Order: sequence, then C-alpha cells, then structure tokens
Amino acid sequence: MYSCGTDALASSLRTFGDWKTMTANTPTLTESVLNALVDEARKAAQHSYSPYSQFKVGAALRLTNGQVVTGTNVENVSFGLTICAERSALVSAVSQFGPQIRIEAVAVANLNQKASPPCGACRQMLAEFIVPDAPVVFQSEDGMRSMKFSELLPMAFEMKLK
Repeated sequence: MYSCGTDALASSLRTFGDWKTMTANTPTLTESVLNALVDEARKAAQHSYSPYSQFKVGAALRLTNGQVVTGTNVENVSFGLTICAERSALVSAVSQFGPQIRIEAVAVANLNQKASPPCGACRQMLAEFIVPDAPVVFQSEDGMRSMKFSELLPMAFEMKLK
C-alpha cells in the first residue's frame, strides 16, 4: 500500500518528456515507453461511453510485470454511478492479474484536448496498488504533464489492518 511522508504543498509538475527523474524506486522507464503508454490511453478513450458529457477519457496502467492494461470512462444517467477511465483500468488489471498487482506508470488521455488529471477518487483507488514514485502522465491546460504519484496524492488514506 502506498505511503508517503512528504509535505502536501511540496509538489511540482514536470513537462512531458522530462522522464529521467521520475522513477527513483522503480526500473527506469524510457520516454518511448511512456509515450507508448499515452498512445494506449488515447486508443482506450476511443471506446468511451460518454453520451452525456462527450468527454472521452482513456487510461493505461503499466504493471510491474510489464503488462499494460487499459480502461475508459463509462457514464451513467445517474452521474454518481459513472466510472472514470483510471478506475476502469484498475478494476480490469485486478480482474486479470489478481490483487497482488503493482503499477509502475499511469497515462491518462482524452480526445477533447482538455485538462484531465486523475480525480481524487481515482487517485485514492490507485494508491492501493501503485509504486509511490510511479510517473503519472496526463493532459493539462498547456499540454501533457507528468508527476510522481506521491506528489499527485501526498496524503493518501491508509488503514493498518490488525
């Protein structure tokens, strides 16, 4: 489970392409690997079911076993039942590979060219399975950005089981 002891205000954005310092505790992921992950997220966005917002989002998770799992947003007329692309991909990854999975990189892309960092619910769900220094790549107002997951969600909820 993700755990972080950093200051909540000490986060920074990196422009897309600055991958060299993104993964301190994971194998180095090259820019080409991350670009391919973004491409997979864009492909997944094409399958979005978003008749209400028309906001088509895809996510791609690279697991520590090297597998890539994708998901897309699926809307519902009862908006609270909508599932985001990141959670869709996560549920698929656990379904395919089991609860022992670990995520070493995340890419989120949309077909609307709007900012789409993972929402709070997705961040918290990812926290159960992600390597803290995993890069998270997403569309921002001024292009693609990346952050370490530990910076994106510096104070995740934790539960110590007895």
